[in-house]
Amino acid sequence: MKPIYSSFREAVKDIKDGSTIMVGGFGLCGIPENLILALVESGVKDLTVISNNCGVDTWGLGLLLQNKQIRKMIGSYVGENKEFERQVLSGEIEVDLVPQGTLAEKIRAGGAGIPAFYTPAGVGTPIAEGKETRIFNGKEYLLEEAYTADFSLVRAVKADKMGNLIYNKTARNFNPMIAAAGKVTIAEVEELYEIGELDPNAIHTPSIYVQGLIVGKQEKRIERLSVTK
Repeated sequence: MKPIYSSFREAVKDIKDGSTIMVGGFGLCGIPENLILALVESGVKDLTVISNNCGVDTWGLGLLLQNKQIRKMIGSYVGENKEFERQVLSGEIEVDLVPQGTLAEKIRAGGAGIPAFYTPAGVGTPIAEGKETRIFNGKEYLLEEAYTADFSLVRAVKADKMGNLIYNKTARNFNPMIAAAGKVTIAEVEELYEIGELDPNAIHTPSIYVQGLIVGKQEKRIERLSVTK
């Protein structure tokens, strides 16, 4: 059985100033929103955050941005967050923008113990500056190094007490690969089951990648609400 925390604040207590964290989700879909809120409340700062994007101004990782708790953001998309844009343009935050497929593979490779790989994405662009390139079968490829993190925060719809995880539909997004790439992975889950109650064939993240669990309800906010007139 894995540790099951009694509070979200307890779950993130070991994340200290200067830590590198990975956070699952895509937009607001599949984000560990309560773990993020606990980080906001903890006041931890100088974080390096690896995630597809940085939430929105009023929710998700955007709350850490507002509190100036993020020193460096590594992701693939800025668009929905005006505070993120403001901090980038004013030089208040360091940013590495990575092509989305490359970001996913850098995280996946880190979790698989692969230190680097070659990709055609970014060849001939500023992304390639200072990086090694090689020719394979007459085509140029760029060497990209893998990402790992001190902590990974993910969200799952179901877990058993051993730490096996199941994600809900598109909330699966970046969560499985991020779960594998953290030295310590904490999973925020909606439903907790006894060992043996989940179908082994349905497991998305095996328990070996998970070091702690926390159960809680979520608001599940809508990132961009569209209604018909």
